[in-house]
Amino acid sequence: MSKRLEGKTALVTGAGKRLGRAVALGLAGEGAKVVVHYNRSRAEAEAVVGELQRLGSNGWALGADLASPREAEGLVERAADLAGRLDVLVCSASIFPPCKIEDLSIEDLHGAIDVNAWAPFVLGRELARRAGGGSIVNFLDTTVAGYDWRHVGYHASKVLLELMTRVMALRFAPAVAVNAVAPGLILPPEGKDQAWLEGLKDTVPMKRVGGPRAIVEAVLFLVTSEFTTGQVIFVDGGRHLLGGDAPPGAGVRERP
Repeated sequence: MSKRLEGKTALVTGAGKRLGRAVALGLAGEGAKVVVHYNRSRAEAEAVVGELQRLGSNGWALGADLASPREAEGLVERAADLAGRLDVLVCSASIFPPCKIEDLSIEDLHGAIDVNAWAPFVLGRELARRAGGGSIVNFLDTTVAGYDWRHVGYHASKVLLELMTRVMALRFAPAVAVNAVAPGLILPPEGKDQAWLEGLKDTVPMKRVGGPRAIVEAVLFLVTSEFTTGQVIFVDGGRHLLGGDAPPGAGVRERP
């Protein structure tokens, strides 16, 4: 049986751990070669490359600090030089600094936007310039449908990325499709365990938490669909339908 991404090459940011790792392995399972981006998680990224190879796929670990505009702007070119081509971009990496509106500074806001919104935009723009066709998936957060008063800079950056996803979808069509996934209760944030996450299940309509496979399936649908662009898939058990304030841990926090 042929695999849906046979002959394709993907760049996944923040792919050394957590959801980025799961997505990298999921793409490889469908036949894609994967460039595994990392910032500080070099050992973990190299371990993911080993897992890709055991799946029969090629993989490369590639470091870049997405907080640096220069490094972000050069990442697609470096990845294409390593892999020979790029067809798919999945922007999973983000930062999640705690910050209430009373304490928010311009530096806090700039820092979150640089990594969580600007980097995905410049990576996507460069892919669109270089590729004759392709697919981009940005990671948002279920909280874009409401508010996160504990992480105001983070929330603002994800709302901006939601806007940029639609803008990119319009401007990069018809060659490149641009979509997003918005995870909810999928993984506990760093420092918390699964029991903590399970304690929040009653805050969502489906009364349960998800798992990485649900995110991988959404990404695979988006990167293989021939007629889907400008969409956001909320993988959150219906949490976005409630709007309002987000409970602690409502969304995903991926770190490069």
